[in-house]
Amino acid sequence: MKCDPTLYRAAPPSLAVKPRLIRHLFLPPLVIALMIGLGFAGFWISEHYGIRSLSENGQRQLELHARAVESEISKYTYLPSLLELESSVSTLLADPTPEHRQTVNDYLEGLNRRSRSRAIYVMDTTGRVMATSNWRDVDSYLGEDLSFRAYFQNAVRGQPGRFYGIGSTNGEPGYYLAHGLEEHGKIIGVAVVKVRLEALEERWQRARLEAFVSDENGIIILSSDPARRLKSVIPLSDETKEKLARSLQYYWFPLNELQPLARERLAEGEEKLTFPANSEVESDEEDISYLSQTRPLSDTPWNFTLLTPLQDLRREAINQGILVAVAFALVAFLLIAWNERRKVIATRLAAREALQEANSQLERRITERTTDLRASNERLKGQIRERRQAEETLRRAQDELVQAGKLAAIGQMSTSIAHELNQPLAALRTLSGNTVRFLERGQLDVASTNLKTINELIDRMGRITASLRSFARRGDDKGQACLGKAVDAALQLLGGRAESVHLQVHREFTDVQVQIDQTRLEQILVNLIGNALDAMQAQPLPELWLEGEEYDGKYRLRVRDNGHGIDIEARKHLFEPFFTTKPGEQGLGLGLTLSASLAAATGGHLGVEHPASGGTTFVLSLPLVSSTPAESI
Repeated sequence: MKCDPTLYRAAPPSLAVKPRLIRHLFLPPLVIALMIGLGFAGFWISEHYGIRSLSENGQRQLELHARAVESEISKYTYLPSLLELESSVSTLLADPTPEHRQTVNDYLEGLNRRSRSRAIYVMDTTGRVMATSNWRDVDSYLGEDLSFRAYFQNAVRGQPGRFYGIGSTNGEPGYYLAHGLEEHGKIIGVAVVKVRLEALEERWQRARLEAFVSDENGIIILSSDPARRLKSVIPLSDETKEKLARSLQYYWFPLNELQPLARERLAEGEEKLTFPANSEVESDEEDISYLSQTRPLSDTPWNFTLLTPLQDLRREAINQGILVAVAFALVAFLLIAWNERRKVIATRLAAREALQEANSQLERRITERTTDLRASNERLKGQIRERRQAEETLRRAQDELVQAGKLAAIGQMSTSIAHELNQPLAALRTLSGNTVRFLERGQLDVASTNLKTINELIDRMGRITASLRSFARRGDDKGQACLGKAVDAALQLLGGRAESVHLQVHREFTDVQVQIDQTRLEQILVNLIGNALDAMQAQPLPELWLEGEEYDGKYRLRVRDNGHGIDIEARKHLFEPFFTTKPGEQGLGLGLTLSASLAAATGGHLGVEHPASGGTTFVLSLPLVSSTPAESI
């Protein structure tokens, strides 16, 4: 049935296409631009509020750790002034004899051990060390002239001496607290306590805290990261550098500037610092950003700075920005999809009206064609009946052809069968005559033996005729066969020919159940083994191999002989009807054709192989009934 092509002719193009083309060209870039913009805005807002939250938390951390530093420093403040109460110190400064010096050394050594300071020593007004707690050490301060130190100069003028520097004797950093020793309102000497503050750094490192303390010159004196120590957080003027060099406050260590890549001021005492990845401070693969919060330490000109890494915050802000961009993209996609869906529904409604009109016309045409279709249907039914009759006729002809092949095989075996029957008949004739004479003579034992032999010969003849009857009867299209039983039956039918040529049979297969009629399997095996016997007539030592194996739900039986083989030209026509290589009237040329047809009817296959060692191998493949073998042969 054909439809009118004019019903579905496309409408001519209109100017309405241009706005749609414009939308398709500019809408995706606009959505992408908005997605990027919103993603950046989400990133900025998330980072801004994240920094504010970190700042609030950092202020608490800053106050806590700054007070800890102040506490660590203030607990030693009283110690230098304590020496004014010790009479042995004033005695030594008034009369510096070896006995007085040793008394003060022992006192200072005990006091240093109890206070857990680094060293305690006493200087006279000229800046020479008169007694020290480390008098036993090789690098003892005893006798050193430390008048150039700023803490001595402040203390000898009656001012508190507070100083952080690197010792000129052993190069060890420490915090020095100096106090002028007075007697009768006059300063007679200076007491100094040296304290090591590395315990603070160790606590920061254990707490995974990034922090440092800078002195009045902006030089980092304490830091959780050793790489930052003795770096300047502000540029040093030439005057400051010269003053530090004269005082040897930091000995001869270079005072490099710790310059960040970027510095952004956020609030009073708060900055955002970015350090390079390949700097001396950090060694990560990307630049590191910190939130820097600074607070001055009381009673000292120092500043405590807390650094909070912003990597996690930045990653979270990036994720938030991506999430906002993806959410916008999803909403935009849903809106676009909804709009397109609305257009599709409108188009479908218009198309439905057109289809209803077309349907009315099609119904009229269908009514007109119904009569033609009914007539065509009747013709098809007649053709189907004729085809079924032809298939039935072909099946009967095939059955008759199979039966004819069996009878032809029996005819070919008639000579050997007659020979098999003549031998027992001749023996029966002789034994029956002898038995009568033995009975007349009264030799019952001999007569009984002859009768038993006669009975065995009759059984043998019965088995031969039973095999012929079984082989000659018609087979069924469906059934199950025992492979071992079929091989035994085929060898029994061909037993006369096999014995005449002294055939040696090698059985290497498993007795399995296959999906084929028993008589049809026997007919296939009789054809294959009979062909093998024909091929080995000129072979002085004929051998036949029956080898089997399971493969992919089927059982393969190989029938191999050591005969003369098949020439190359004859191989092309092996399975053609009425083709035979046997001379005269010995073959009809139907054996292999029928065998291949019977195997294919059950879903199997019959093929041939030509081994390089000689002979011929026929491969019979049949579906298995069960993968469990009945018994081993």
